[in-house]
Amino acid sequence: MSGGVDSSVAAYLLSSLGYEVIGVTLRLWSTEDDSQISTNHQGCCSIDDIEDARLVCQSIQAPHYVIDARKEFQDHVIEYFTQEYQKGRTPHPCIACNDRIKFDFLLNRSQMMNADYIATGHYARIIRNESQGYVLQEGIDRLKDQSYVLFGLNQLQLGKILLPIGGYTKTEIRDLALRAGLHIANKQDSQEICFIPSGDYRQFIKNKINPIPGDIIDHLGNVIGQHPGVEFFTVGQRRGLQITPSQLGFPEGEKVFVTNVDPISRTITVGSAADLLGHSVLVDRVNYIEGFEPSGPVSIDAKIRYNGLKSPAVLYPNGESAVLKFKYPQRAITPGQAAVFYSGDYVLGGGYIGGSAIETSGVIKGANPNSR
Repeated sequence: MSGGVDSSVAAYLLSSLGYEVIGVTLRLWSTEDDSQISTNHQGCCSIDDIEDARLVCQSIQAPHYVIDARKEFQDHVIEYFTQEYQKGRTPHPCIACNDRIKFDFLLNRSQMMNADYIATGHYARIIRNESQGYVLQEGIDRLKDQSYVLFGLNQLQLGKILLPIGGYTKTEIRDLALRAGLHIANKQDSQEICFIPSGDYRQFIKNKINPIPGDIIDHLGNVIGQHPGVEFFTVGQRRGLQITPSQLGFPEGEKVFVTNVDPISRTITVGSAADLLGHSVLVDRVNYIEGFEPSGPVSIDAKIRYNGLKSPAVLYPNGESAVLKFKYPQRAITPGQAAVFYSGDYVLGGGYIGGSAIETSGVIKGANPNSR
């Protein structure tokens, strides 16, 4: 329980259905870190958030516990977050948190507490399918759907997880909280990276590593500027480049974007919006929801970013890796982000983007060998 409205209503709904609910809040950082939280911070898991979770549990007559997960969170989320930027990739910490903290560390702890299930406030649905086992489905509220960050779940985990709010819209969840008299009914949603109290991820990274400056180049390799470190840039970014359109021979007013981040040469490549478009995506560390493990090319829909739209594609599986070839060009294919596969509103699986891909003589090959 993060202290927000979604996990609070999840606990309330289960209590109303007769479940014996135990509220658990994870402590993810040290007490002294709370002093760094700005007044406009919209993250989660501060001391105030823990108190909100405790009060909700009190109102539904459920016990509340705080579990210290700081070491696990440091090892599996914060270290991953920093290292991915050093590799020229753009991490998705929520996926790491779900995979390694909520549905690994916390799920194991729940079994030590003799709990039958672990429940969260994710906007997604888990359905028992007689022929396939458990299947993962998008939440009813497409604007809040979080199935994208759950593609890594396996059958054992799916059978132990309850997602009580996946069949509701956000408006309905807030109405339920109001009718239940929960004091957090109108609390703002978390919008920032929870472990960066200041909201500035670049400063967070700078405090943990010693970034090495490098060159900014055009698509021909010509040096046109300098940057403070590849860790501060991601594909599709405009901020912080300080490169004018004229330096690239572009018309005045045309926008300049990061089109590639190379951690080996320490270079940032820049170009136009058109340079960000690509049809094919390399995907590694692929996980398929059991029951969908294609032996050959298959037509699906896929998303390459959390807030993106699904787009038709052909999936070419290759063991733990795959290639997605989209029907329509995709903007800013970003190494490190997730590519998630769908059939209608069902999640088929997903993996992590290794970069763009090119086709040569009918064979799809990697275009960015430094992206892994």
